[in-house]
Amino acid sequence: MTDGTGAGVAAGGEPETSDSLRAFGEVVKAFRKRARLTQEEFAPRVRYSVPTIASIEQGRRFPPPDFVERAEEVLDAFGALRGAARHLSRQPGLASWFRQWAKLEAEAVSLNTYECRVVPGLLQTEGYARAVTFSVPPLPDAETMDQRIAARLARHDLLSTSRKPPTSFSFIVEQAVLERHTGGDAVTRELYDHLLDLIERNWNVELQLMPLRQPVHAGLDGPLRLAETPDNRWFGYSEGQENGRLISDPKEVSRLHQRYAKMRSQALTPEDSLGLLKRLRGTL
Repeated sequence: MTDGTGAGVAAGGEPETSDSLRAFGEVVKAFRKRARLTQEEFAPRVRYSVPTIASIEQGRRFPPPDFVERAEEVLDAFGALRGAARHLSRQPGLASWFRQWAKLEAEAVSLNTYECRVVPGLLQTEGYARAVTFSVPPLPDAETMDQRIAARLARHDLLSTSRKPPTSFSFIVEQAVLERHTGGDAVTRELYDHLLDLIERNWNVELQLMPLRQPVHAGLDGPLRLAETPDNRWFGYSEGQENGRLISDPKEVSRLHQRYAKMRSQALTPEDSLGLLKRLRGTL
């Protein structure tokens, strides 16, 4: 799994708790006790397990968006949980070397991503994310897995067109990544449906597939990302196994821009990519 939440994260990249998470957990606990509910009584009402509730209240797990909404309703929290959730640190579930980029990503007005290994994290389904994690040893324990998945899914709200201003996304993904069928046919089918729905609903998301045969390819040096900040500065990011590097030097960023621009001309057009994706879906 890429995006700093992958399997095989080094010791220095293990998920950590944060003050904001602990504070959120205390707020949840206070409202739960105000409602005179035990964790065992509260859990089925929000459709999460008792261990998950305990982890959230202890500040050890990032609360998924649907948990926040259900808890808000069940506990009649008059908007307090939604408000607190907006200020949560996204550190848990993200490797330490990815957090600086994640902060830039959250504020960016433009994001360009080329990926040749797996589907980019912002486009992944939960099933696909779990399948990737289970593919790469060492396997995490259940709690660490849940933290990583929650952190991944929490970042998906960056794609929303309701953000002001909405971020402009460009993704270039190798066709081979989609045809690998990571996780099996059922996971792949769900992934295809998710991508098709996302592309057709979100006018700010552009997906291009790099065809299997491309004799001249500007991305042979590996994955890359580019982010434009609100003040129109550009940063790059590259990621390998158990490490990542934020790139701020203008000359290096310029080289990445040149490569990405070339790949956009080498990949299938967004329209042709959509057609290919539909054909791939039709084979399952």
